Amino acid sequence: MITRRTQQRHAIRATFENAGRPLGPHEILNIARDVVPGLGIATVYRTLKKLVSDGELQVVELPGAPSRYELAGLAHHHHFHCRDCDRVFDVEGCPEQVTDYAPPGFRTEEHAVVLYGRCSACATG
Repeated sequence: MITRRTQQRHAIRATFENAGRPLGPHEILNIARDVVPGLGIATVYRTLKKLVSDGELQVVELPGAPSRYELAGLAHHHHFHCRDCDRVFDVEGCPEQVTDYAPPGFRTEEHAVVLYGRCSACATG
């Protein structure tokens, strides 16, 4: 028999696999409750912390926004943040020569590009 703790972790992990985009804790809670109705936000936070420490998830930090999470090990990519629904989506690829914008003599070690606007659902609604 599967323990409740395992069901909760499995439901949260499956939420990311099915969503295919970064998710915030409350999004995870709302989706995973379809599988584990009694799931609480404290359990979501504990499970996120464990999945990050185990290397299964990584934190997505966007300026001025609460942390979101996505599956670890994804290819280098950037994000689109919808200003209407507040959801975040992956943007494949990377702008060419983005490191050329660093001042002369500076060495770029990493970068992040965030696009802002309205997702397709909000743009047509």
